[in-house]
Amino acid sequence: MNSSARRILLPLGAGVLGAIFLTGVYLGIVSLAETPEHALDLFWQDKAFVIPILLGFGTQVGLYTLLRKGLYLPLHIPAGGATTAAGGGMSTMAMVACCAHHVADVLPLVGLTAAATFLANWKIPFMVVGLLTNLIGIAIMLREILKARRRAVTHRSSLEAAS
Repeated sequence: MNSSARRILLPLGAGVLGAIFLTGVYLGIVSLAETPEHALDLFWQDKAFVIPILLGFGTQVGLYTLLRKGLYLPLHIPAGGATTAAGGGMSTMAMVACCAHHVADVLPLVGLTAAATFLANWKIPFMVVGLLTNLIGIAIMLREILKARRRAVTHRSSLEAAS
């Protein structure tokens, strides 16, 4: 795979896999708590929040891959060492916020009816927090990519000027 294709396909593939993984977690939690049919019904019912959360998570995974592999650099600057992304925690928080309210379906079975009621009543706020967390994570990673890219270009220019 050539460098240009790798710069596009690697983050894109990682993002798609991340979104598929989170979809599996979402559907798996609800399927275990209820039934697979209920999971699909709930997915469709909550699609206005769930789909943007899934896409946001996939975007974060793609951006993280882009940043981690140094693929944000211009083609004339070789990707050096790995850079740590700032948004890894944001993705995890979004995933937890996205799926936490589905635990409410199982809690009455283990004698935690009050907790189940609380989570069920706060389902939409949990999903809003998940969506906002995704947006914050994306903004942080884009900022880090732009800063790192500027640093790399400046460093490369200073090396060329010195030689």
